[in-house]
Amino acid sequence: MIKKLVIIGVGLIGGSLGLALRRTEWAEKIVGVGRSRGNLVRAVELGAIDSFEQSAAKACSDADLVVIAASLSGFSSILNSISVALPESCIVTDVGSVKSTVIKDSELLLAEKFPNFVPGHPLAGTEKSGVASAFSTLFEEHKIILTPLKRTNAHAIELVRAMWCAVGGRVVNMEPQAHDIALAATSHLPHILAYNLVDTVLQHQELKDNVLELSAGSFRDITRIASSSPEMWADISLANQKNLLDVCLQYEKGLAAIMRALKSRDRKALESIFDRAKIARDEHFLDEEKDA
Repeated sequence: MIKKLVIIGVGLIGGSLGLALRRTEWAEKIVGVGRSRGNLVRAVELGAIDSFEQSAAKACSDADLVVIAASLSGFSSILNSISVALPESCIVTDVGSVKSTVIKDSELLLAEKFPNFVPGHPLAGTEKSGVASAFSTLFEEHKIILTPLKRTNAHAIELVRAMWCAVGGRVVNMEPQAHDIALAATSHLPHILAYNLVDTVLQHQELKDNVLELSAGSFRDITRIASSSPEMWADISLANQKNLLDVCLQYEKGLAAIMRALKSRDRKALESIFDRAKIARDEHFLDEEKDA
């Protein structure tokens, strides 16, 4: 147990973490920080935090652990505001979906305190946002990726690992660049595809009137994540720009192959692509979905 945990950004992720940690009594006191006083008041009412402070520097001045759960676009300004106030022994971590930019900003702004920064990313969430959507079991049985560097303090890594284990997460370590490449393909590209699919329908009036009205399970399933925060996903897309562009080009090549097969009515080519994808997906996910 630690004495004081500060969560900067009490939305879906920050709020769910607060709810889960308060349930386990892992921290004596959990303080929330955010721009909206109304949201922080609601977080206290929901039991996600014990109290709140709108000054990040003031909240962090006697913290044992700080979790930055705010948007990627605001990460550097948050670090800049708390870096001087942080106690020498305070450990800092984050939940951002892109690690390379976060590490670069942290190394610059935390300076000699950088070894106490543990980059992290919980692979958990929903298409909803805000503390009102938070729930205490969000992280149970979900992977939590940590991307520490050689300079990262071993005690800091263990404390952050213990925090995520306390809320039911399965913690794994990765290299930052490997994380960003993998997430570009498995998370960031799917969100772009979902947004674009819905937007494509909206651009055609005859499709808009029929598809959205008559959409069944498949359309709704594949576009569910298009209900996610546009602001957050614009931040993530730009932060992981190079890797996301690379995987978009790869996807474009695959789509071009499907279009060629369609134009030439090449059933064998279509089945080969579809079969390869089905086998790979079934091997990785079918058992998990049966157990769910």
